[in-house]
Amino acid sequence: METVTIPAELEAYWKQLDCGFPRVEPVFADCMREALATLSRQGVEAYIENARFLGKMGRGAEPILIFLEEWPTVAKTLGEDALPAVMECIRRMWKSPNGNAITPFLQSLPVTARRLQSPEQLRDYLGIVLDFMERTTGSIHGIHQTFPSPGLPEFFKQVPLLLSQLSLMGLKSWVEYGVRYYKDHPDRQIDYFSLQSADSRAVLQRERHGTLLVDNERKLDMYLRGLWHDEDQLIPYSGAFDELRKPIPYYDKLGIRLPDVYDDTQGIAGIDRYRAVLAHIAGHRRWTTAVFADNFSPFQRMATEFLEDSRVEYLAMREYPGLRRIFMALHPIPAEDACDSERESGVRHRLAMLSRAIIDPQHSYKNLHIVEFTQRFHDLMQHGNSSTPEMADLAVSFVATTRRQSDQLAKIHFKDTVVDYRDDNRQLWKFIEEGDEEEAFDEPRKIEPGKEINGLSPRHYHEWDYLNQSYRPDWVSVYEALHPPGNAADIDKLLAKHNALAKRLKKMLDLLKPQDKVLIRYQEEGSELDLDVALRSLIDYKSGATPDPRINMSHKTSGRNIAVLLLLDLSESLNEKAAGCDQTILELSQEAVSLLAWAIEKLGDPFAIAGFHSNTRHDVRYLHIKGYSEHWDDEVKGRLAAMEASYSTRMGAAMRHAAHYLEKQQADKKLMLILTDGEPSDIDSKDGRLLIEDARQAVTELDRQGIYAYCINLDRKADEYVADIFGKQYTIIDRVAQLPEKLPQLFISLTK
Repeated sequence: METVTIPAELEAYWKQLDCGFPRVEPVFADCMREALATLSRQGVEAYIENARFLGKMGRGAEPILIFLEEWPTVAKTLGEDALPAVMECIRRMWKSPNGNAITPFLQSLPVTARRLQSPEQLRDYLGIVLDFMERTTGSIHGIHQTFPSPGLPEFFKQVPLLLSQLSLMGLKSWVEYGVRYYKDHPDRQIDYFSLQSADSRAVLQRERHGTLLVDNERKLDMYLRGLWHDEDQLIPYSGAFDELRKPIPYYDKLGIRLPDVYDDTQGIAGIDRYRAVLAHIAGHRRWTTAVFADNFSPFQRMATEFLEDSRVEYLAMREYPGLRRIFMALHPIPAEDACDSERESGVRHRLAMLSRAIIDPQHSYKNLHIVEFTQRFHDLMQHGNSSTPEMADLAVSFVATTRRQSDQLAKIHFKDTVVDYRDDNRQLWKFIEEGDEEEAFDEPRKIEPGKEINGLSPRHYHEWDYLNQSYRPDWVSVYEALHPPGNAADIDKLLAKHNALAKRLKKMLDLLKPQDKVLIRYQEEGSELDLDVALRSLIDYKSGATPDPRINMSHKTSGRNIAVLLLLDLSESLNEKAAGCDQTILELSQEAVSLLAWAIEKLGDPFAIAGFHSNTRHDVRYLHIKGYSEHWDDEVKGRLAAMEASYSTRMGAAMRHAAHYLEKQQADKKLMLILTDGEPSDIDSKDGRLLIEDARQAVTELDRQGIYAYCINLDRKADEYVADIFGKQYTIIDRVAQLPEKLPQLFISLTK
């Protein structure tokens, strides 16, 4: 057996870990380097200390191995402060008979962290777990002994699926049903929590309501970026665990906090409710300026918040008129006589009526003060955007004008006064003497160096595990971005260099171009009238016979209907010099892709170009070089000229993500060309077959989607693995220097 040597700089950590499991030593160095790059100094100490505990608790090597590999990633998602809660949950399992649930709990933790995405939601989730464990860990009648929860390990195995279908509130209800009815029936409990029983699936279906934030995060992120030019992170919270306080949306320097699920209501879909919240918050971030809270009474602050909320919505509707329908549907309509002014404080009621009147020109309120201040608000807004201080002045005036003795009563009228798509307005106030309890909410969130590509939320993909013959769900994180620009003139020089080759290619392309138009007759709808058929139908009509309605004709081009996506491997090995040539493989690839792009543009086929590389399963990077809607112009050439090679080749994830774009193209044939110089690999994959088998499975998935995948491989040793992945759909180019000539010709032969 090969001896593993711990690097000198990590020996102190290895001694502190004090682990005797032979399986841990080979992976320790890689895990420790990731931890040092990810965690703070205190975080690293806690990492080693808790890993040591997991190795000493008598449950074998699996818990410590899983923890060492996965915790840095979980900490990156949830923060290092989540560790005490996780370890407390593990310790309580360990002290109970449920030690067998620790390993599946740790295995489910990475997916759980990605689905929950906030420490608050993790604490709520762990509360569900501990309550479940305590209520299903039972005593055997007449014996002073306890038996473990039968359903807990099965529950952890299903957690990735459950959290992809349910909010935390839904998960809590689903677990509660299983515990209530099956805590005394071990076999039925196992069937329920492993999703084998009919009622388990039925309850799951019943709780699958609403729009989950985690499933729409990318869509909402693009909405926020595209319409509001705002790039803050979206962080979910659950409303299932605080029925009294009922948390509401807000934002701080860490991101925008939103409910984890929204149901459809008032004819408004859940996704549009999220858009309403984001529009309101983005309006605050664009137009609101903080004012000193010390200068206002509680009623004046409340009135200022209502009026400032109305102002940012007014401005948002002026910029995007379609928001009016959503805001008006979601804003409550307080009845004018609903508040008993003798027994209730009516400040909120009057402010809610004023807020409704401001956004609804057709309101029916007769109250003179409501009508007066609605008009004063609109007068201010007609002279520009107004300002937060002007809203504060208007609020002070409203409170003074409408003051009543009953406003001081303890009982407050709340019915139809809560506008639930509005945030809590903490950003509206600042304090003369700022204490430790106040945060600087306007302070921008800092992006760590090298993490700019992670601005968009990642898309998670499964990965095939050939050893278990099953998928690892949500295993790979793919981050996408537009490739940085470069100098388009460099590509023009490459095209000029191959001018003679371009002329030869042009002759071949002329033979492939769509030729004459084909006439299609007997159409009920078409571009022009088919006179012969029309006259015959008219004669039939005059004769009393049923006329043929197919009196039109149209034309279609006889030729190609193909969409292409060229996927480029941009791994570190492309920086090597090509055999028998002074150029690198990357430079030759640029020449070849330039000629190919020029050729496809001449043919008129829709095509896209993207590059990829990876740095473990947590960081697969997908770089857009040309989109389907873009032409082969200087901007695209500039991106191609700026290509750089680094990191590794996690091919399966990149192919799945590329298919996400290619499958949406309206074409009879869809071709994905993969240009690579080596086999799939990554630094976190020790099994050489693992990523090869995953890429083979990805090709199978593409075939089911109607996408033809073809590999152009520049590796002389590719015969050892490329057929395993692509079957017969590949070409090996041994002499890389010939790539600029071979690649366009290969494309032409594939599509002629």
